[in-house]
Amino acid sequence: MAKRLSKRFYKAVTVEGEGADWRVLLDDMQIKTPGKLRLSFPNKTIAERVAAEWDAQAERIDPSVMPITRLFNVAIEQTPTRRDELADEARRYAQTDLISYRAPEPRILMERQSASWDEWREWAAEQGVDLDTTQTLQVIAQPEKSLKAVEAFAGGLDDIRLTLFVHLIAVYGSVILALAVLKDALSADKAFTLSRVDAEYQIELWGEDELQADITAALRDETIALGGILEVL
Repeated sequence: MAKRLSKRFYKAVTVEGEGADWRVLLDDMQIKTPGKLRLSFPNKTIAERVAAEWDAQAERIDPSVMPITRLFNVAIEQTPTRRDELADEARRYAQTDLISYRAPEPRILMERQSASWDEWREWAAEQGVDLDTTQTLQVIAQPEKSLKAVEAFAGGLDDIRLTLFVHLIAVYGSVILALAVLKDALSADKAFTLSRVDAEYQIELWGEDELQADITAALRDETIALGGILEVL
């Protein structure tokens, strides 16, 4: 892996800017997206968090541990021309939302799902996203009104929030949990925990190898870092 990563070519990482236009400099060069577009940030706090990601790189630059940089790369380079596609992606996820698919057994898992998810399903219904539940593996049709509400919410977000919304949906497997994070009703960390009810039950039964545990921990840390962006946008 190390051979495929770019070597760190800079010494100092700084930020500069004013108002809603902040930049991260590697020595005296502004960072760019993979497509060579200049990266700028809406405030100093976010720029400083991105700068910290670049400053933390050692001999090689590893994008996999730079979640905020990656988010803005996508938001600036891809999202502006894919907004309709991303809104439709959110709508499609709502058709198979994690919270809609419940275990028919055992009772302990059924109770954990209910205790963890029911209040958020009800909360989402109050937001206009009222999704049905099932105890089968077969995909069920969801109310068109709710699917349109998801699509409209996504379409009304700015490029940064839309990018984050779709990313969190994929991480959680749930539009409802991602919606709660975007609306500041849930923390990104708490939503991550709620998304893992099934996985944690399986770990209790069969255990978890160290590699998978490390992957989960890294994904949680990444999700927390990205969720923190909402606090300063």
